[in-house]
Amino acid sequence: MNLSSEYINFIQEELRQLDIPESPDNLYSPIGYFLSLKGKKIRPILTLLSAELFGETIENSKHAALAIEIFHNFTLIHDDIMDEAPLRRGQQTVHEKWNTNIAILSGDVLMIKAYEQLALCPPDVLPELITLFNKTAVEVCEGQQMDMDFETRDEVVQEEYIQMIKLKTSVLLGCALEMGAILAHSSQKNRSEIYQFGVNIGIAFQIQDDLLDLYGDGAKVGKQVGGDILANKNTLLSILALSHANDEQVKELKRLKSEKDTVLKINSTKSIFNELEVKSKCHQIMQDYYQKALSHFHAIQSENKTQALLDLTQALMKRDF
Repeated sequence: MNLSSEYINFIQEELRQLDIPESPDNLYSPIGYFLSLKGKKIRPILTLLSAELFGETIENSKHAALAIEIFHNFTLIHDDIMDEAPLRRGQQTVHEKWNTNIAILSGDVLMIKAYEQLALCPPDVLPELITLFNKTAVEVCEGQQMDMDFETRDEVVQEEYIQMIKLKTSVLLGCALEMGAILAHSSQKNRSEIYQFGVNIGIAFQIQDDLLDLYGDGAKVGKQVGGDILANKNTLLSILALSHANDEQVKELKRLKSEKDTVLKINSTKSIFNELEVKSKCHQIMQDYYQKALSHFHAIQSENKTQALLDLTQALMKRDF
């Protein structure tokens, strides 16, 4: 059993022990269903590894890790509603399996459960944890709103897109890591460096998600291949394509947005992306943020510094295409 699987099993067992009532069934069954879906548990693992990095124990950091994981699941349930996504982690989304109203309420309860876990953290650091958690929660909502706003725009520039994914995705990774440093009473410098490490890893990770959506193995990714194209989402791939395309290619890309044949829409758009070498351009930007993350990691000062965090992030950056 590798390090990651040990932490996944630990988090999964802690989630199973949560006090989730049985009634009303339509409120709590979706929560149990969603929390039981297989996932990498990246964010809570980051909290645990960060705490260990700065000298804190897993036992004293588990509630913060659970708060992060439960909050993340809350955002996924609501994001799936807004995106009208049919699948999550290879299984039906909550709004598809039940309905939209049930999914909204179940997500709301998860948000409250996240705060319940946060309240169990050591009292001496709780104010700092809550401040960081609240700031991050608001930023995640800002990022989601930006993402939805982009859906009504014909063009989005690269800088705007990076800011959106930073807020929607990356700040939560930064938060997860900084929480570990806070729990360990680490220095402000270490807190800042580990946070920036997480933010830049998060940006690289989301760019990789954009790539996996089109170029990944659907069975392994757990999502519909080409889903972003079908939803006419502005991703880094589409942004780079439009910025490098000639007039004819731009015209065709815009026409394909209204194409009804889903297979043709995905294949034709992908063909233009390939002509413009969008995949390699995205990959280079992803690597740039990854290297920036590593520079922040190496600036951390800790006697407990190990390879565990780097090993995990390196594994994440090697997901299958």
